[in-house]
Amino acid sequence: MAKTKKRYICQACGSVSHRWQGQCADCAEWNTLVEDAPATVFSQKHDLSSGGRAISFVPLDAPAEPLVRRTTGLAEFDRALGGGLVPGSAILMGGDPGIGKSTLLLQAAARIAKGGGRAVYISGEEASAQVRMRAERLGLADAPVQLAAATSVRDILTTLGEMEPPALLVIDSIQTMHSDMIEGAPGTVSQVRGCAFELIRFAKECGTALVLVGHVTKDGSIAGPRVLEHMVDVVMSFEGERSHQYRILRSLKNRFGPVDEIGVFAMEGQGLAEVSNPSMLFLSGREEPLAGSAVFPALEGTRPVLVEIQALIVRLQSGATPRRAVVGWDSARLAMLLAVLEARCGLSFSSAEVYLNVAGGYRLSDPAADLAVAAALVSALADKPLARRSVWFGEVSLAGEIRPVAHGGLRLRESVKLGFEQGYGPEELPDRSPGLNYRGLRQLANLVDRVMSTP
Repeated sequence: MAKTKKRYICQACGSVSHRWQGQCADCAEWNTLVEDAPATVFSQKHDLSSGGRAISFVPLDAPAEPLVRRTTGLAEFDRALGGGLVPGSAILMGGDPGIGKSTLLLQAAARIAKGGGRAVYISGEEASAQVRMRAERLGLADAPVQLAAATSVRDILTTLGEMEPPALLVIDSIQTMHSDMIEGAPGTVSQVRGCAFELIRFAKECGTALVLVGHVTKDGSIAGPRVLEHMVDVVMSFEGERSHQYRILRSLKNRFGPVDEIGVFAMEGQGLAEVSNPSMLFLSGREEPLAGSAVFPALEGTRPVLVEIQALIVRLQSGATPRRAVVGWDSARLAMLLAVLEARCGLSFSSAEVYLNVAGGYRLSDPAADLAVAAALVSALADKPLARRSVWFGEVSLAGEIRPVAHGGLRLRESVKLGFEQGYGPEELPDRSPGLNYRGLRQLANLVDRVMSTP
């Protein structure tokens, strides 16, 4: 006979505990354990090997229909998705409050509706009148988008079942949805998991592209159970600083396309505008070469983006502890690079404050940025500008070696398109662009000698 057993689920990380405690054992958050719906525990005599229906298997090489994507009309959105919306796919989009998630999805829904597809936008956070006000501000009031304000998944699925399945269904947001079949308030782990499952099941059965908007926690991760990211096909993050104009739509998981692909947008008065050439956005304002400035050809998915890395060195006169301030890069990697410059190149940063900034509010995670950062630091320390119209890329090892990086030729070709004439990087680079003067560096000391010898 089946018996029930209480369980408690952490609202921060989704871990399960069979007794309540003040602090979660997995994520160390306090007062986040909430009692979930009772789980049924079967005795050992219960047998699951019979009583079910037989499933059918198909061979791996069985013929299948080609994957047909639907474009949204926003080229940058389609690029981040891998080419457009896949029918029956489930997409989870997260981002900071006010970053522009609802604006972007409303623009995409309007483009699809104007193109002849059926688009449904369901808001659980705003009234229909509020969404219409935003549409008027964006110039989309005439778009035939079917709009509703609802939070009950039962009501939503019943209504959608009585109409032709839409090409795009936007749920804003999944944390506001609730089901009367599940215990708990909206936003709890059980409600988010159960509501997402029902909506994804509808999308798979009807061939509707589903977009779920997700809230984020204070550390930037999507709120709710981690299993939600496993349930969907695509996980996207909408990033950017409110004080900066640009926004980046980044693909973190994609079953139908490349991962880490990005789309770049600029926030304007009429909504989000596409930026087809983001390198010009991050390099704007560069006229005369300045000490402490280096250009790095970053790679986001399959798209090269040129960004400017700025460094400032301030010598201290007193015995105060020097500061290390980093914006847009890993502070631990900066500390490692400073240690390599001191140990392998004989430079001294121990009595100087070091400030490093990636222009435009861009955030770098590419290890190939080591050489560009080192070039900016050495240039700032020597107070000598780097070579005009030059790019720098390469990974620096603890031994001071410049190691090869992926897609070096692609980075150089993008640099040539933007008018750069010189490139510095690893000595071993088989794919070199013919329109650029490339000089390979073996050791970090070669970089220091080249910068110091500049008149």
